[in-house]
Amino acid sequence: MDSPSHPPRSQARQYTVGPEDAGQRIDNFLMRTFKNVPKSHVYKMLRGGEVRVNKGRIKATYRLAAGDVVRLPPVRQEPAPAGGPGRAPVRRDLEDAILYEDPALLVINKPAGLAVHGGSGLSYGLIESLRAARPEAPFLELVHRLDRDTSGCLIVAKKRSALRSLHEQLRLGQMDKHYLVLVRGAWRGGARQVSTPLRKSVLRSGERMVQVDASGKEAATRFVPLRAFPQASLLRAELDTGRTHQIRVHLQSIGHPAAGDDKYGDPDFNQRMARLGLKRLFLHAAHLNFIHPVKGERLLIDAGLPAELEKVLEHLEGGSA
Repeated sequence: MDSPSHPPRSQARQYTVGPEDAGQRIDNFLMRTFKNVPKSHVYKMLRGGEVRVNKGRIKATYRLAAGDVVRLPPVRQEPAPAGGPGRAPVRRDLEDAILYEDPALLVINKPAGLAVHGGSGLSYGLIESLRAARPEAPFLELVHRLDRDTSGCLIVAKKRSALRSLHEQLRLGQMDKHYLVLVRGAWRGGARQVSTPLRKSVLRSGERMVQVDASGKEAATRFVPLRAFPQASLLRAELDTGRTHQIRVHLQSIGHPAAGDDKYGDPDFNQRMARLGLKRLFLHAAHLNFIHPVKGERLLIDAGLPAELEKVLEHLEGGSA
């Protein structure tokens, strides 16, 4: 019998692999199944033969096939830490932020300040919180990512087949993602395509930095002016590629840094915008257009500007600066 001081131990069980799990590695499958079990313990179970497929031992690199019977050993799963992804307010906020949902996927209006996943000193992120809110869900995976300080449309796949289809659309450039961004200065002319390669580096502190560099990866962003103010412009940014910090670095490179950007922006401009109430990066993923992975028809999702960003535009419209 387990000591009361330890988390409860589950029972061994059999799991028959369906089409949604087919093709994935057994170690990745186990880490999703046992969400609060350390990765080292997952590999220990595999090495020790506690996990078996069709009654035989397998390596961590084994890829599951439909119809495989997996023996899942009894394990102790640590409860979610206090203040972590199980927090009720976080769960409610995420459920309230869902813009679209069906059996294959959901689209959530991610708030600014919430990372999409744990890591880099964060114990949890959006995907961990969503899984904690829906413990019965067999599959929840991010289709793409947004920077922590960026708000807006984010797709989560609820089936592996949907994840594969949506990743293919991203790879082939069949998914349209439009952002709204406020930038420094008056925008001259109409739409402008910025196609400069970007190189990512990691500082000793662990912070990621991106810069324009001929040796970097190809990146292309199209900027379309929407509204003009005396000292700022509201643009639509359309991504042809999806590099880290792409919009922000491309804007910096052409002399129109994003408002509220404390990494690539203009401190003086940021201070002026802060006086208008801007307390975050003014970058919002406002629109998604993609082919539904099951229905095969185009799905258009829109997320309006958050109220705090709309208020900044109202101040600018009124001549404040």
